[in-house]
Amino acid sequence: MGKLLEVKEYDSITCNENFKEDKNYIFLDQESFLELESLILTFNNNDETDGIKFFTLTSKRNIGKVIRAKNYVGIVQMRNGTQLQILPKIDKSNITDTKRTFIRMLRSLKDFPSEIFNETSLKLERMSLYEIFINLYIQEVRNLIKKGIKSAYHNSENNGSIYKGKLIFNEHIKRNIVHKDRFYVSFDDFGVNRAENRLIKATLFKLIKISASSKNIKEMRQLLLNFENINASKNYQKDFSKVFIDRSTKDYKNLMRWSKVFLLNESFTTFSGDTSARALLFPMEKVFEAYVGRSLKKALADTDWNISLQDKGYYLFESQFALKPDIVIEKKDKSKKIILDTKWKALENNPRSNYGIAQSDMYQMYAYAKKYKTNEIWLLYPISSEMVNIEDIHFTSDDNIVVKVFFIDTSNIEESINELKIRWN
Repeated sequence: MGKLLEVKEYDSITCNENFKEDKNYIFLDQESFLELESLILTFNNNDETDGIKFFTLTSKRNIGKVIRAKNYVGIVQMRNGTQLQILPKIDKSNITDTKRTFIRMLRSLKDFPSEIFNETSLKLERMSLYEIFINLYIQEVRNLIKKGIKSAYHNSENNGSIYKGKLIFNEHIKRNIVHKDRFYVSFDDFGVNRAENRLIKATLFKLIKISASSKNIKEMRQLLLNFENINASKNYQKDFSKVFIDRSTKDYKNLMRWSKVFLLNESFTTFSGDTSARALLFPMEKVFEAYVGRSLKKALADTDWNISLQDKGYYLFESQFALKPDIVIEKKDKSKKIILDTKWKALENNPRSNYGIAQSDMYQMYAYAKKYKTNEIWLLYPISSEMVNIEDIHFTSDDNIVVKVFFIDTSNIEESINELKIRWN
């Protein structure tokens, strides 16, 4: 892999060398900048996505073109090998801690294929996000081997002296016109050379070629020893069409998702790159929502609260304009109901501007309160340095609807959730 450029959400990138030392800009060499610009324009021309969701491309006087990252976080690899690593803005965290917290947050996403994450074995300060994703794949393969590589019946073809299965007449004539003692046959064989295992082996081969981590490469070579009797997939699409996940193959579910990412350049977002450029980007609004929701669900287990995530119980009008608060909690005896909504935004310590809270969000909270018949609403934001000592922010309507603001420390989520529980009880 080529060089790595680390930026954070909303950082601005320029290729103007006069701004190389400017703290307001991140410098990227012109070749890589043009590659990134091209990739953004490619996204914009893709019917399935819009690059404006991920980056903004503008031109500024005396600076030239400027690319600004938005609130999508992850990794972008350009055709020339340069990697752009976009990290979330997590307050009071260094790069290593930010990556650690981000991976924990990602694992809360419903569709993120990783139930295994042994962070103690990772040297996060030396690994890019892409290498961390490779390591997650390694951990999933290791887990599969521990539980046992699955066998299945698969179709095989052979030209030999033993006749079994079905004669493939055309191939038999073509190959054996002078070899009367041979038969070209097709037969079902039971063994480990099934589509899922072929795809895993092909993925390991590919990742060994592109990984820059000697630790990852060493581990993958060791894992390949367990796949000696398996052919690496050569036709990815054909083998993926044969993948079937049920109770007996559930250990392959996450591996197949990752293999599609690595072999087909698919993404968890709504776009994918071509064979030489790829992107794995995650919307932080959704990541934050999933992280808080999952943490709350865990904290409220075995309590007298019920919790619903992305509740769909009400419409603003009859069967139109569905209301979907992020989190609804209710006492099991129906005596109390609370609405919680997450917002991935850094507020500012300025009461005159309502701390930066969007007016549309307050309209939304008021609608939730009315439809769900509750007067207690919580808006949950990530903690920022400006707001670290601000504890009591609330807004009360003339009909006693109260919207309260609470700040979540993403690097210490358990403590934040415990504090939140104390406040609403």
